[in-house]
Amino acid sequence: MDRPRLDADSIYAEDGVIKEIGSGRAAADVIVDAKGTTVMPGLIDGHVHPTAGEYTPAQDAIGWLSNYVHGGTTTVVSAGELHHPGLPFEALTPELVLSIATVARQTIARLRPLGMHVEAGTLLLVPGLSEQHFDAAAAQGVRNVKFIFYDWSTGEPGEAEQYVAWAHQRNMTVKIHSGGVSRSGASVVAGYDIVHRIEPDVVGHISGGPIPMPDPEIQLTVRESESFTEICSSMNYRASLVALEALQEEDALDRLTLGTDTPGGTGVIPRGMLRNILFLSGVGGLDPALAIAAGTGNTARAHKLPSGRIEVGAPADLIVCDKIFGAAGTNALESMAKGDLPGIGLVIVDGRIRVAPRSQQTPPPMRPPVIEKKSPLTLGEG
Repeated sequence: MDRPRLDADSIYAEDGVIKEIGSGRAAADVIVDAKGTTVMPGLIDGHVHPTAGEYTPAQDAIGWLSNYVHGGTTTVVSAGELHHPGLPFEALTPELVLSIATVARQTIARLRPLGMHVEAGTLLLVPGLSEQHFDAAAAQGVRNVKFIFYDWSTGEPGEAEQYVAWAHQRNMTVKIHSGGVSRSGASVVAGYDIVHRIEPDVVGHISGGPIPMPDPEIQLTVRESESFTEICSSMNYRASLVALEALQEEDALDRLTLGTDTPGGTGVIPRGMLRNILFLSGVGGLDPALAIAAGTGNTARAHKLPSGRIEVGAPADLIVCDKIFGAAGTNALESMAKGDLPGIGLVIVDGRIRVAPRSQQTPPPMRPPVIEKKSPLTLGEG
C-alpha cells in the first residue's frame, strides 16, 4: 500500500522470477511489447472453494480455474474443500476433516491449470482436534486452517484459542467464517466477540458471505483487531462500504484483502477479483492502484505467499491490460477508477505466457501487446 505504482519501462524475468525492473533490457528469448499499457501483478483470490480439480458440484461447472486465469487470477487460496456431495456437516470428525484437507493437498494443489497456483488443502476446524492432527496436517503441507463449522457453544473452554496457537506454531494462516450462516446452512454465526476471542489472521468475508455481522461489529472488528479484513464477491455491497470506510478511518488499508468466495451460491465468476477492484474504486472511491494492491500484495501477505508484487525476486506473475474501446479514461487505471472493466491482453505465470493474444473473459484491450520471438511461440513458453 505504501508503493502502489511503479514507473518503469521494462520488466525482465528469468527462471520464473523477476530479475530486473526498468532496465530496458532487450536481450530476452521472448519480448512482449506492452505498447505503453498497464502491467499489474497476477490477482490472488484469497477465498475459493475447490472440490475436485476444475469441477465444482456447487455449480455443476467444469474448467472454472482456467477461466479464472483468463480473468487475471493467477493464484487461488482455498477456504475449505466443503462442497463434497454428501458431506455430513452435522457429523464432521477430526479424522474426516483431516482426510479432506490431505486429499485436497495431494490432488487439487498439484494442479496447475494454465499455470495457476492452487493453494488447496485447508483444514476445517471442528471440536476434538489434537495437536497430533495439526502435526499430520503440517506433514502433508497444509498451510491454512479455518473456523466455519466449529460450534462455539459446545467446544471445550480454550480449545479454539489452542487451535490458533497450534496453527501459528506450524506457520499456518488462521481464517474465520464471519457473519451469518452460509449457503450450507450448517456454518456457525460469528461476530466481533468471536473475532476478539480467538484473534484470527484473516476475518473471512467481513462484509458478507453472504450475510455480514452488524455494522457496529464490522467497525469494531476493524478498530479493535489486527486481523486482515477480507471483502469477497459474495458481499453485501452496502456493508462493504462500511468496512472500507472503517479501514480508511483507521489508516488500515494494509489489512484489506480480497477474494470471491466462489464457487458457491454466488456462482462461478472468472472476473470476480476484477469486479471486487472495480467496486472498491468505482463505487467506494478507492484509488484503483490501492484496490489492486489489496487483491495482490495484501492478500499474499495474509496467506504467506511469495507472489503479489512487482519487485526483484518475486514470481513473474503478471497481467498486461489496457482500457477497452468505449471505456472511460485514457488508460486502464483511469478506466477502472470509473468502474470500467479493463481488457486483458496477456497473463503471465512464473514467467511463462499462459493467456495470449487476449483473454477470453474480457473484451480486448484497446492497445493489444505484441509478442516477439524468433520461432513461433507456444503458450507456456517464456
